[in-house]
Amino acid sequence: MLDYLRTVAILFAQPIRLVRTFTPDTLRADLLAGLTVGLVLLPQSLAFAILGGLPPIVGLYSALTATIVGALWGSSSHLNSGPTNTAAIITLSVLAPITTVGSAEFVTAASLIAVMAGIIRLVMGIARLGMLVNFVSDAVAVGFTAGAGILILSNQIGPLLRIDLPPGAGILTTITETATHLDAIHWPSLAIGLATIIIILLAPRLTRKVPAVLLSITIVSPIVWFLDLKAQGVRVMGPVPPGLPPLAQLPIFDLDLIGHLANGALALAIIGLVEAVAIARAIAGYSGQRIDSNQEFVGQGLANIVSGIFSGMPCSGSFNRSALAYQSGGQTALTAIVSGITVFLATTVLGPFLAEVPRAALAGALAVTAWSMVDQRAMARIWRGSRGEAVIMITTLTLTLTLPLQFAILIGVIMSLGYYLLRTAMPRVEAVVPDTEFRHWESAYGRPMCPQLLVVDLQGDLYFGAVNHVEEQLLELLEHQPQARYMLLRMHSVNQCDVSGIRALETIRRVLRVRGGDLFFVRVRASVMYRMQISGFYEQLGAERFLDEDKAIEYLFYRVLDPAVCIYECDRRVFRECQELPKQLLPGPVEIPVLDGKHPVQVTAHRLWELLHTDHPPLVIDVREPREFQRGHIPGARNLPLSRLFHERDRLPPGPIVLVCRSGRRSLRAAAFLAGRNPPPHILEGGMLAWEAANLLEAVEQF
Repeated sequence: MLDYLRTVAILFAQPIRLVRTFTPDTLRADLLAGLTVGLVLLPQSLAFAILGGLPPIVGLYSALTATIVGALWGSSSHLNSGPTNTAAIITLSVLAPITTVGSAEFVTAASLIAVMAGIIRLVMGIARLGMLVNFVSDAVAVGFTAGAGILILSNQIGPLLRIDLPPGAGILTTITETATHLDAIHWPSLAIGLATIIIILLAPRLTRKVPAVLLSITIVSPIVWFLDLKAQGVRVMGPVPPGLPPLAQLPIFDLDLIGHLANGALALAIIGLVEAVAIARAIAGYSGQRIDSNQEFVGQGLANIVSGIFSGMPCSGSFNRSALAYQSGGQTALTAIVSGITVFLATTVLGPFLAEVPRAALAGALAVTAWSMVDQRAMARIWRGSRGEAVIMITTLTLTLTLPLQFAILIGVIMSLGYYLLRTAMPRVEAVVPDTEFRHWESAYGRPMCPQLLVVDLQGDLYFGAVNHVEEQLLELLEHQPQARYMLLRMHSVNQCDVSGIRALETIRRVLRVRGGDLFFVRVRASVMYRMQISGFYEQLGAERFLDEDKAIEYLFYRVLDPAVCIYECDRRVFRECQELPKQLLPGPVEIPVLDGKHPVQVTAHRLWELLHTDHPPLVIDVREPREFQRGHIPGARNLPLSRLFHERDRLPPGPIVLVCRSGRRSLRAAAFLAGRNPPPHILEGGMLAWEAANLLEAVEQF
């Protein structure tokens, strides 16, 4: 508990740490960058307030308060908080059905929902839930941003044409109303808006030292004043009251209003956090700064709370202002603080000039910004990259255009979480085989597979939500390979395994044991191995079931798999070890039986040596292929490969027989051939490997 309280105290002590980063070397750079960003923040705050159906002064209040507080308590040195187009359009969407747009109640509700969204963000930061933004996919953000951009663009048609449209009207309503009022288009307003758009688009080609939006308004506004277009019906901003933001009279005890605003506040909190953290991380990718999501949650929460208390609107991080802060040479959070102070000083000094800014010019600036929100390159990348994310993106975009924005956001987030859970609950379970050079594993789809051994990649965690899918997929692979008795699981992609996962592995092992085989593992991670050990599964399996990946196939091929199947029943050469293996497929319907019932008596190498030196030695039959037999065999042994043994078993002399092969596995199959013989055949325990290990005499034939 003390550690947690200490962590929370550190979150709120962020301004102290920031002040320590201010140095004389960074002061000049931050001042210049802050002035530059402030000149962009000023017209944007006016435009975004109008976009949200609020008086322009509300945007200025937020630009002063949220920008400074967000900088002091955030973690990014370049993130610029304040009014944004996304926050404005969500605010309008949430408040328009509740109260009259532009009324005093509407302005008060905007401040209240800013405080509510800020509290949600602050609580999430204190609870250290910063990692939750990672669960909102880019598909949701890109789809919603594109939809919001289209909505913002449609909302500027009214100011550009000076046609009175219903506040917060949807796209269809905007189109139909505009089509029925084409005769009411105010051509001077349209000309001003188009001129603003052209200047913004051309300005970067001429100079990048002056922000395009500021340049366009600076050019257009004097022209409107000089030509006295206001007298011809061009609407302007009107008086901007100077001074510090006043305290808002928040209806904190109006539970009915708070209930109506709850969903919208949650949507504002979620999309604002995703937007702010994504922007901070994007800029940090260039600056090399480390971003603390929890600290950013606290900064964004306090910024919105203070903005709402001081008559402001909901806020978030702005990408173009943050990028401008970095490009202008800003070094610390002082850049954002200076930009907020610049807005305050500018409104005090330039109040009469701001009053003459034409609304059509701001609408033109917003139209350009709105179109830039439709990130066609990102949409194309998502469309090509993942079908699931493409569906989420298109669905979120469609819902943004058809439903209230808070519901579109929440549905998009729920779809994103559902898609994440679906992917983790259905990890890829894939049979693999070596490539043609035996250097890597690749999908076995359409490739010949070993009839005895299934090598399977598990590409996901074995937790309770995924075990049913994994178990079904493994059982399906075994069903398609009815002769497979052994399975090698490659576990390098399995980071977690719970009790349900252990139970699923036990089920697969039981199925394999019924077939006469077993389950083996390679590349088991430490966390998964620990779970296997404490659950008793590791002890149940035995250490010999966990193999080294580089030697696993070699071990299984020479120690576990049935060579009789490899030589006489399988015409494939899947593994490197198969390449030099003699293949002698049995003709016709001949099948090599598997020993059923009691196993034959096994004799050790030393005991067989003693028996061979008695007066009545047993007949030693070596069932290996001739090439193997010639390389070394027991003196006096007779070579009868399994393929010949089947035809000559009735011609074998009476008396004791000892069957020999390389490791004893083929001898078991040979014993099944000779079942019913009296006396029953014995086999050499461990085969020729045991004979060689005992340093007993071998006979080698000339090739």
